[in-house]
Amino acid sequence: MTRVWKWNRPVTVREVLEDLQQERSIAYTTVMTVLDNLHQKGWVRREAEGRAYRYEAVSTRAAYAAALMNDAWAQSDNPAAALVAFFGMMSEEQRQALRDALRIVGAGETETEGTPAGEDAEENPGSASGAGGR
Repeated sequence: MTRVWKWNRPVTVREVLEDLQQERSIAYTTVMTVLDNLHQKGWVRREAEGRAYRYEAVSTRAAYAAALMNDAWAQSDNPAAALVAFFGMMSEEQRQALRDALRIVGAGETETEGTPAGEDAEENPGSASGAGGR
């Protein structure tokens, strides 16, 4: 999948093979089998081109990572504890990325969260996004 995501275009087994062979010895049939398995699992789509197929990712790498995290979180019998443990494993850079993501998601929230749109958290210290909600 890394090669398919990296190129961000439909790829052939031969292209992936040639790229992988720069790092290690690998058989054409191995690459073909892996891409076929990814197709069977729904991770890539394929279109016939002559006697070969071109494979393309169904979703982005970010969407795939998000789905993995969501699946893992859904398996927990205590989601809050799982999140606390997960956040504890994060580097400062990852925590900053999380803060940035929460700001982006929060920017789309409306009055349903209890804070009228456009109202500062400082004006409403009891809101979840204000200092009083932490």
